[in-house]
Amino acid sequence: MKIISLSKSKINDQIVKLRKSQEEDFKIVDKSVENIINDVRKYGDKSLYKFTNEFDQIKLKSLILDTNLINRSDNQLSNKLKLSIKNSIKRVSFYQKKKLTKSYQFKDSLGNKLGWIVTPLQRVGVYVPGGTAAYPSSLIMTASLARTAGVKDVIVFTPPSENGINPAILYVCKLLNIKEVYNVGGAQAIAAMAYGTKTIKKVNKIVGPGNIYIASAKRKVFGQVGIDMVAGPSEVLIIADSTANPRVLSRDLLAQAEHDVNASSILLTTSKNLAKQVKSKVDQDTSLSKRKNIVEKSLKKNGKIFILPSIDACIEFTNLYAPEHLQIVIKSPDKIIKKINNAGSIFLGINSAEAFGDYIAGPSHVLPTSGNATFSSPLSSLDFIKYSSLTSISKKGLKKLSSQVQELAESEGLYEHSNSIKVRINNEN
Repeated sequence: MKIISLSKSKINDQIVKLRKSQEEDFKIVDKSVENIINDVRKYGDKSLYKFTNEFDQIKLKSLILDTNLINRSDNQLSNKLKLSIKNSIKRVSFYQKKKLTKSYQFKDSLGNKLGWIVTPLQRVGVYVPGGTAAYPSSLIMTASLARTAGVKDVIVFTPPSENGINPAILYVCKLLNIKEVYNVGGAQAIAAMAYGTKTIKKVNKIVGPGNIYIASAKRKVFGQVGIDMVAGPSEVLIIADSTANPRVLSRDLLAQAEHDVNASSILLTTSKNLAKQVKSKVDQDTSLSKRKNIVEKSLKKNGKIFILPSIDACIEFTNLYAPEHLQIVIKSPDKIIKKINNAGSIFLGINSAEAFGDYIAGPSHVLPTSGNATFSSPLSSLDFIKYSSLTSISKKGLKKLSSQVQELAESEGLYEHSNSIKVRINNEN
């Protein structure tokens, strides 16, 4: 990791530079993804078998997983892991239930009944990536939210492997009563969820993380279905003062770096001494990491330690950078929380490792990346419900408001809008 002394006047330039280096070039994969989507739309199941054989080198006998494998998944896990998974689902569901809103109706001064009706989405598809690690936590942080919101049909797509699907993923499915699990990954999985095939019924929304192919596919099918977000590589930004423990900070930076080689681990501090201590610990810890190859490349590419003149400068940097994860490790973190405008998920104090958010704290770990926290929020149970507005006009409301509706409609040249009001007034008379 590089240590860089940064003046307040250079913060914006540095962030532009950081974000540019982290940009993903969708042009590289867009054409390939478009061809895959079109192929799935045209040939359906046949296309899914073909691409699974081509990309995963696996000849599937069936697209859908045998439910017996889901039912028997708990036999393959330790009691400690099963307890951890159960507690994670319990805590996430508890948190997400608190966020839900209900249908509501009220009357205005004219006696008009107004309000909204809240209904859950009917069918949601969850993508669970394979690759360098298996992520049952990603399924917990998406499917638990959908279930809490009342989604009836939750289906799962995950890439196949010679060793079968991770039993921890299947155990989450068992606990959440998910019976549709498909052995399909990549852009073809996104296309199948968005457009449906003979075997697969299309969904209303697609959620879940993935690589650049998944992100590109989600961008292309948006509008046909809803999506959670187009997420880029994971990132953490840590604000720390001289009171912070360099050993702890090192581990937090490595925890982010081990996701993949494009992940970003950034430390902001006002202490030159802390910066040097953290760099030294990072070098030591990286050499001993079980995922050294990934961590080393990630830190070399996107790992930075910035020495800034003040905590206010750190706050300015944070709000411009809008990190996915923000850890505030200073003497009194609560004092600056109100100054933070842009961050996906915020962790206060030395005890609040970002890893708690990844697995068990309660909020979903599906978060806006790439600076999107300036306008986007973490995935939540609210993303699995929709609103229908409700209007019931009273007799008094008809008399009092009709002339104004007619005036507005006719000013726009929409005379039949005006007539639809006029006929009601005439019937009243």
